Amino acid sequence: MTAHPDLHPVVAEVTRRLADRSVDTRSAYLERIREAVSRGPARSSLGCANLAHGFAACGVGDKLALSGDVTPNLAIVSAYNDMLSAHQPLESYPATIKAAVSEAGGVAQFAGGVPAMCDGITQGREGMELSLFSRDVIAMATGVALSHDMFDGALMLGVCDKIVPGLLIGALSFGHLPVAFVPAGPMPSGLPNKEKARVRQKFAEGRIGRKDLLQAESAAYHSPGTCTFYGTANSNQMLMEVMGLHLPGASFEQPGTPLREALTAEAGRRVLGHTALGEEHTPLGEQVDEKAIVNAVVALLATGGSSNHTLHLVAIARAAGIRLTWDDFADLSEVVPLLTRMYPNGAADVNRFHEVGGMAFLIGSLLDAGLLHEDVRTIAGPGLDRYRQVPHLDETGLTWVDGPKDSADKTVLRGAGDPFAPDGGLRMLSGNLGRAVIKVSAVDPERRVIEAPAKVFADQAELQKAFTEGELTGDFVAVVRFQGPRANGMPELHKLTPPLGVLQDRGQKVALVTDGRMSGASGKVPAAIHVSPEAEAGGPLARVQDGDLIRLDAVNGTLEVLADLEGREDARPSVDSSVGTGRELFAALRAAVGPAESGAGVFGH
Repeated sequence: MTAHPDLHPVVAEVTRRLADRSVDTRSAYLERIREAVSRGPARSSLGCANLAHGFAACGVGDKLALSGDVTPNLAIVSAYNDMLSAHQPLESYPATIKAAVSEAGGVAQFAGGVPAMCDGITQGREGMELSLFSRDVIAMATGVALSHDMFDGALMLGVCDKIVPGLLIGALSFGHLPVAFVPAGPMPSGLPNKEKARVRQKFAEGRIGRKDLLQAESAAYHSPGTCTFYGTANSNQMLMEVMGLHLPGASFEQPGTPLREALTAEAGRRVLGHTALGEEHTPLGEQVDEKAIVNAVVALLATGGSSNHTLHLVAIARAAGIRLTWDDFADLSEVVPLLTRMYPNGAADVNRFHEVGGMAFLIGSLLDAGLLHEDVRTIAGPGLDRYRQVPHLDETGLTWVDGPKDSADKTVLRGAGDPFAPDGGLRMLSGNLGRAVIKVSAVDPERRVIEAPAKVFADQAELQKAFTEGELTGDFVAVVRFQGPRANGMPELHKLTPPLGVLQDRGQKVALVTDGRMSGASGKVPAAIHVSPEAEAGGPLARVQDGDLIRLDAVNGTLEVLADLEGREDARPSVDSSVGTGRELFAALRAAVGPAESGAGVFGH
């Protein structure tokens, strides 16, 4: 793989070894999707009864168009539901897309819906144990939607945590089709995220009641649109744009605006032009290549994005035949500077990021520093330079103009020459407890190394109970185990942040070590997450006991237990996570899931 002459040498080297490591799996994937392209529009090979079923519900004009071989037909796959604020705006998108595609000479059909659950609702609840697996269910549902051999391209409508990765994994199984992702945008800013966190901590300390807490939460999450903090949902949007799967500037335009609607319509027109029947054939599987994957990792690191993507990007890459590893994250993290400060890594939200320069300035700065591959294929056309531009809507229609040359607020967004930190916000840890991930962008430097006795818990409820009863005294490392994908689906443990934050503010040295997840909202407490191998799979975490000295060193990248575990029996989980709230339906997935380091997925790990 030839490197651009101005590319940073580490970015070039990681990309080269990624391509070398993936040569067999990537070649097999590309052979499969190219063979599918060579067969031409699949619809033309359908029997008459099959095709009649496929357009029976269409209007007369669309039936006539789909009867031939020259009119492209686009699939719409959506995560719409009106319970979740992020996905509620998607209700009107299919009609907008259908109208735009029809005017441009094609047809669009709503091919299928996928589930969309909210980690914000299920935090600390049994339903959270379905959350990570919902990604692979969404991928399978996307496959079902596209399986009818009716389509020449597709549009994916989704926003939040597992939904966008699931849609992309599913779409990559149909990588011979061009695909665009269509976002909904963030809700307007409400109660500042920093104030929300302060109220949560006061509630954890018992200084305010549920009524005051609910009032604050309702002021933060208050209208249609994505939550405004920079967690997994907004990391998804950033990644889709830097991978060229969103139109330039589409990620953080708010719902309900004329520009938002124009971008949605334009996404349909662009996919229409990228089908095998169009002039710029751009199959998704060719677009999501090694360079696009490296660009995604770089942008995640540069923005201090969600640690969940150390799972999702690995799984996405594997769906395209690319074998991304945590070592690739670690090596890139050493040279990619931190360019944003968004909550939980700062006070600003994504709306402010968008206002002061947003994706156009971020991408431009990373390109200028040689940290992104420019020579990639995108839904906007060839080359990532197109993403230096921002969308503009006037009486003549939708156009793109040059984006800002500088940040309007350097407390939120900076260029690569003046970063917040010289390296990325994610680190990889390794040692005799296994491999783990830590997000350090919100952790004060003096708290990035801790050596303290272990306090072992079976789940987050046990830790919260110990906190409430005043048992968490002195310095300690909380070990919360049997939270991995095989044990209980790897729930997020975000509810542990307030009590551990309280103890840290009291002057105690505290840290968390877990085979579970802490999500994109993890914050100021050092947390070694995604420990692999997990306790349920016989990992060393199952043999740690109260009082064992643990050293977490995010500076040198180590995670060690300073005790002899030899001869100890593995502990077993004390909590039954196999039944209730639908968990019994996911037993087959728990049995089949791979380790966190391989993406914690059920497909070909």
